[in-house]
Amino acid sequence: MPVQALFRDDFYRKTAEAVVTAIHDDGGIELDRTCFYATSGGQPGDTGLFERADGSRIRIAGTRNGASKDIIIHLPREGEPSLLVGENVRLHLDWERRHRLMRMHTACHLLSVVCPYPITGAAVGEEESRVDFDMTDIIDKDEVTARLMELVAQDHPVYVQWITDEELAANPGIVKSKNVRPPVGLGRVSLVCIGENSSVDSQPCGGTHVARTGEVGQIHIAKIEKKGKENRRFRIRFGEAVAGG
Repeated sequence: MPVQALFRDDFYRKTAEAVVTAIHDDGGIELDRTCFYATSGGQPGDTGLFERADGSRIRIAGTRNGASKDIIIHLPREGEPSLLVGENVRLHLDWERRHRLMRMHTACHLLSVVCPYPITGAAVGEEESRVDFDMTDIIDKDEVTARLMELVAQDHPVYVQWITDEELAANPGIVKSKNVRPPVGLGRVSLVCIGENSSVDSQPCGGTHVARTGEVGQIHIAKIEKKGKENRRFRIRFGEAVAGG
């Protein structure tokens, strides 16, 4: 049964009431609705806990998709008790971790504005993220950091607009990723927009993001690595750059 993915319409949803719809052989749990994001697009799946009617808790170590994007499986930690199909649970997201990932994911989008090259890979992390670009230009990491922080300080709004699969197919130029295509088949695709009327950026993305660029906070480019003749890897970290680092 397709899950109601609450995070798609509300990135700040921290809790939800749900009903268990399936239990997999490996203990994975399906629900009728969830606020837990499933690993996708370089962003890790959410962690947290489920609260049962008697107050006991089941810790969730990760979240992933099943055979399709409309199947979301929650993975309990080893040794956690089993739930029953039809059981009611209250979901509690590890919000501190999720919020850091939201800030980082938005920072990656800002980096793609500062460096307008085709993206060949990306991974969002709690402490460090990376974005790989198809580029040969030599660029200074401190200059990139300064331009990133300008966008952060300008506190642009970040929001989602929805387009149909057909609209995406008719406008392939809005996709920045060179190797990974946005997920289709759900009937609609989310565009993450930055700035009034998408004045800063607009690109298909199913991840979670903060509401304004100012919420990203202090970030910097820690390193730019050469990963092939035409590939450069940018590593983004929180905080200020360390002199000589």
